[in-house]
Amino acid sequence: MKKNNSPFGIGGNKSTVSRREFLSKSFKATMATGIAMSGFPTILPASVFGKNAPSNRINIAAIGAGRISRGHDMPGVWQYDYAQLMAVCDLDSLRAEDGKKLINDYYTKRDGKPFDGVKAYTDYRELLQSKDIDAVLISTPDHTHAIIGVAAARAGKHIYMQKPASLTIKEGRIISDVVQKSGVKFQIGSQQRSSEQFRYAAELVRNGRIGELKTVYVGLPGDPSGGKKEEMPIPKNLNYDMWLAGTPEVYYTEERVHPQVGYGRPGWLRCEQFGAGMITGWGAHHIDSAHWGMGMERSGPVEVWCDKVDFATGGLWDVHGIFTTAAVYANGVKMIVSNEFQNGIKFEGTGGWIFVSRGDYQATSSDPTKPGPQAKKLDASNPKILQSVIGIKEFHFEISKEHHGNWLEAIRDNKSPIAPVEEAHRACSACLVHHIAMKLKRKLYWDPKKEEFKNDDEANKMLSRPQRNGYQVK
Repeated sequence: MKKNNSPFGIGGNKSTVSRREFLSKSFKATMATGIAMSGFPTILPASVFGKNAPSNRINIAAIGAGRISRGHDMPGVWQYDYAQLMAVCDLDSLRAEDGKKLINDYYTKRDGKPFDGVKAYTDYRELLQSKDIDAVLISTPDHTHAIIGVAAARAGKHIYMQKPASLTIKEGRIISDVVQKSGVKFQIGSQQRSSEQFRYAAELVRNGRIGELKTVYVGLPGDPSGGKKEEMPIPKNLNYDMWLAGTPEVYYTEERVHPQVGYGRPGWLRCEQFGAGMITGWGAHHIDSAHWGMGMERSGPVEVWCDKVDFATGGLWDVHGIFTTAAVYANGVKMIVSNEFQNGIKFEGTGGWIFVSRGDYQATSSDPTKPGPQAKKLDASNPKILQSVIGIKEFHFEISKEHHGNWLEAIRDNKSPIAPVEEAHRACSACLVHHIAMKLKRKLYWDPKKEEFKNDDEANKMLSRPQRNGYQVK
């Protein structure tokens, strides 16, 4: 990320007129002409031209109405008065209607009068055809991120997408290329970039407060084994074929998908068919934050290997359990990733160490956390390190106080969001390289420029997966 000393963040290209600016200016010009010709008084309500006028609002649709959407993403945008949630989509029609009610009820309570302006969809492709929608929240299972994200970018919709960016490295490259070509504002849900302690820790490391960086330790949560395998009838309210998307056709069982009652943590998170487990689930957060401190936001490791790994067997869930992987980057820094470390990131240099974590913060109430005291938000080998002031002429990241708000500001002000698509892809691809090392259990040599393994056909075959007809990411 570019050096930026402005307390207001990265400035955008102001020569480009946004849709809202164009509509607002056109509307005002039209109204002014019409009024002048008609001879009517030029007194209009402030709501017509105010900052929250319809022409200035960002109209948003939520694609995915489950746990993370209801508890994190929809509340993340509806708190801003210049954003309007106007539609919701879910392949489970009960969840779609429940999401519609949630949004309508929120606006009813906020405004003190009945509101029923939200439309429910069960097919995101139909939703993306709406010209009234400016932007979308993509809060769906990991295996559908790329196909929906690519479709949204091609439809010209700005995108806030839950991490990880993709199921495979090839998919990740496609979505990054398509989004950058489209020009839409894309924000990955790596909200640690909008957390003060993660930004400050990375700035301290980048500005040499622990000397020369040598090793980064990344601690992740774990996932339980288990899951019931018995086949069940597909609920009438669920489009299961579309839910499977490009992955292989397999029979339905509730713990492979999401709960039919309530919004607890869904079982698909623990099935390799739909994701890679915690290496991408939380690894996409922590490895992204580690890349910040390392100065590797748009790169990746050059060597990676697995010291130990245990994959769940016997039940439905089959993602990795206890594991330790390691990688070396081109700058010589070593990264060790394990779910036996304390949840967080430890930067270790020649002059000390810094540890950073979320502390007791949870994105949703069902986030996996260990019982007992939570890790400190910020710690160091010497307290003086954490008292350091980053000088005006030193390296600074953009300041983002809230992740959804930063995305909305990027749309409104035509600037870059704090977690753009290429850096989202690079964090995800690093995680997936670790996952491939877990599967092959040997040292791999990765070329982050070409995004392929060196002289390793077996590993390179794992950069993509076969996709069912009708659901290919192209």
